[in-house]
Amino acid sequence: MTLLKLSQSSHSGRPRASRVLALLVVSTATLWPVAPKPPQKKTVAQKTHKVVLRPAHLLRAAAVTVRPSRMRAVATGPWHVPTYADSTMGDQFAADDPLVRRAALDALSSLNGSIVVAEAETGRVLTIINQKVAFKDGFEPCSTIKVPVALGALNEMVVERNTPVRLNRWNSIALTDALAKSNNEYFASMGERLGFDRVGYYARLFGLGEKASLNIEEEQPGRLPAGIPRGGLGMMTSFGEGISQTPLQLAAEMVAVANGGTLFFLQYPRTQEEAEAFTPRVKRQLDIEPLIQEVLPGLKGAVDYGTARRIGSGTSEQIFGKTGTCTDERSPTHLGWFGSFMETPRGKIVVAVLLTGGRVVSGPLAASIAGQLYRNLEINGYFLARGQQTEESLIPGFQTRASR
Repeated sequence: MTLLKLSQSSHSGRPRASRVLALLVVSTATLWPVAPKPPQKKTVAQKTHKVVLRPAHLLRAAAVTVRPSRMRAVATGPWHVPTYADSTMGDQFAADDPLVRRAALDALSSLNGSIVVAEAETGRVLTIINQKVAFKDGFEPCSTIKVPVALGALNEMVVERNTPVRLNRWNSIALTDALAKSNNEYFASMGERLGFDRVGYYARLFGLGEKASLNIEEEQPGRLPAGIPRGGLGMMTSFGEGISQTPLQLAAEMVAVANGGTLFFLQYPRTQEEAEAFTPRVKRQLDIEPLIQEVLPGLKGAVDYGTARRIGSGTSEQIFGKTGTCTDERSPTHLGWFGSFMETPRGKIVVAVLLTGGRVVSGPLAASIAGQLYRNLEINGYFLARGQQTEESLIPGFQTRASR
């Protein structure tokens, strides 16, 4: 299997803004002696909407040298978005699950951000905090882009989960730890090996660049770049440069990972009548279940010992997730992302968190918000299987661990 020689990287996300000193270095890869072929046409079963993923080609043992180029970052910056704000202004939540919404509001507290909670088996959205942000045209996905990149690299057989990628003369890393610790050089090299066309193909496959919902007219589709962004392809696959992702799109992606490959249209009932008439709708079926098993150890590792370890303990079930930290220069705002899911007796629950603001905002902080949300739901009996909940299990009045 191919071995890559890379320069050392730190996990910390890429805060950046104009007028400030560049601090970090991005690695780009030069692939030889085999030049990447254009991606082959993928087979789409029109009647079932099942997308069958077939590797475009197998890059056989080719030595790859990654030469450093620029990676822009800033230690401080004139961010124009406040870190703390009322994130509920303008929300319409008549048909939200009241317990889920209360749990999310308690976890977010006064931070400026958006939260989407959804059922993995149906695509039904249970609550959206800060709908104005959730429905707008999105932000840079930061390191959450590494999940579809990892699945694409595995499907194209340009890497195997246990194959180490050399970072420098002394250190190397394999996929599980690269996901858990969000190693930028590893994923920059995956982008160079996949090439721009295939990176774009997998990004679109998982719903980037298109609306995630079925019935939210005001939702914007985000954006995928028409060409390699100015920072290079490695920046696109390690930080998501050039891409605009919405909280709804991250939630839909994690729904598909959690349920084994079904990309649902997210549906958000606005009235009780819509809630009662809800029927799941499949956007496309992705043939990725074996690949998901290869990335789950990395998503588990992020929570257990990696970038999401601030999520903390206190839940009875394992949480899987991926953080993202960087600066979106268009606002500009610092970003903290966390896409996650947890399997419960009630079914798998997906939580996507986006935080905006200044230096304090980060993916690890977003993970801690999600962790508190999951604990709030469990403490209040929400995860009990349907039919097993009683008035005693659903604690009267919302409870948190601190108040028990």
